[in-house]
Amino acid sequence: MAQIELRISSKIQKVTGMSEIMVRFFQGTSFDLYAPSEIFISPEYFEYYINREKTEKAGVKIPGNIITASKDKAEKSGFALRKSGTIVFKQRLATPEVKYHREQAECLEKLKKHILDSFGAADKAELSSEWLKEVIDKFHHPEKYNIIRRNNKSFFDLVELYISRRQLAYSHARVFRVLSRVIARYEGFIRATEVTRKNFTFSIDTVTREDIEEFTDYMRHEKALSEQHPNLFAKLIENYPASVKKGHNTIEARGENTIIKMRTRLKSLFLFFAEEGITTNRPFDGVKIGTAKVGTPIYITIEERNKIADYDLEKKWKKMDDQFRKDCKMPIKTIVVCRDIFIFQCFIGCRVSDLVKLTPQHIEDGILVYTPHKTKDGEDALQARVPLHPKALKLIKKYKGQDGKGRLFPFLTPQKYNDAIKAIFTMAEITRNVEVRNPLTGENEIRPINEIASSHLARRTFVGNAYFKVSDPNLIGKMSGHVEGSKAFKRYRKIEDETLKNVIDLIG
Repeated sequence: MAQIELRISSKIQKVTGMSEIMVRFFQGTSFDLYAPSEIFISPEYFEYYINREKTEKAGVKIPGNIITASKDKAEKSGFALRKSGTIVFKQRLATPEVKYHREQAECLEKLKKHILDSFGAADKAELSSEWLKEVIDKFHHPEKYNIIRRNNKSFFDLVELYISRRQLAYSHARVFRVLSRVIARYEGFIRATEVTRKNFTFSIDTVTREDIEEFTDYMRHEKALSEQHPNLFAKLIENYPASVKKGHNTIEARGENTIIKMRTRLKSLFLFFAEEGITTNRPFDGVKIGTAKVGTPIYITIEERNKIADYDLEKKWKKMDDQFRKDCKMPIKTIVVCRDIFIFQCFIGCRVSDLVKLTPQHIEDGILVYTPHKTKDGEDALQARVPLHPKALKLIKKYKGQDGKGRLFPFLTPQKYNDAIKAIFTMAEITRNVEVRNPLTGENEIRPINEIASSHLARRTFVGNAYFKVSDPNLIGKMSGHVEGSKAFKRYRKIEDETLKNVIDLIG
């Protein structure tokens, strides 16, 4: 039988003096989920909801049920007194504070019922702490989850709705907003250059299959068009629609893989609009998206990983030239932290979008358990379970309590993290040449590995080295969060020269 346990956070808000109630939802060994309740109370009232022993174990001091106090102090606190004026009973007068906490007690009971009702209707394979957070969010903000008809909302408003409803990670939301900006520029370009289409809008109700193909052609040539009409594109960038989230303004050339990905995102938006009843238009019916062409994944060896982990970066920093240090745009202490985060990521193999959310609550008996955000909404969503190597546990201990948001590590932005990784590879002298696919030309080229190193290389390092040792996609997929039969996962099976030699020996 599923159970709900309430705990109080040991963090107290400076302004209100209140702490948030935390929800634990569990059922034997089947699942054990945690999420904040969005309900705040004064710590001394916590005994109203949970027993005193657990409150004190959480590090929160609460007054006893019977308190000795002066008459004046007691009356100010809203307690009833005995005639002696020295003994204060736990019964309180109906002060505004007491009324507030009684309301929170009732709200908690309703929330518990809501969680249990949602559990009854849920797909048990999708249970995760993220699921519990969404259930709680629906309880407090039901208006966000009601079916929203269009009501004159623009395409760009609806993209933001999609991002909110799908609860996309920062990196995933960012690429959809990039798509919004491209479409905004496309709209403006058509209106400015075609006399017969001065009122053109990318309307979800009227976009046709031909419009999709025209937009695709525009994406292929936007870089050249921006160079031919610099003043026009400066105006387009300056005058984005109000609901378009501004971001990076440089228009860059796109390869076919990038275009295929953007078409795929646009198709997913239209499928969402149809599912929500926002439109009946399905312009992608019959449209072939295409398949991105990718090369063999590049990753570092265990020996290279260990070299980076043990390298004295601070000593090497002093030997680097002034231009290198200036280009890094971050202090050496930050680079060292990023090195430790990178090494930890090499031991767990998660995506950076999941890495930045990991907290101590994701660790159960030395095993990291989380639901990959990229796959949690899919039919094949599953939990990733990664036993933590002693080196990974040591890094967690090193940074315990250092992040203001309660995460395992004091994380930077993904872009700064990637910049730091390139600097780390350079300083640690991991600079061997590798063959990579040029995303613009589609041709393979030789590049130093330190120039292409990024957070995703850590994920590939985990999967690639584990696969080389075990060669079991299902076992490794259980840890990396790849669903069974994943096309992306299959690419990680790089045939090593040593393996090839062993095969030749077998047939010799």
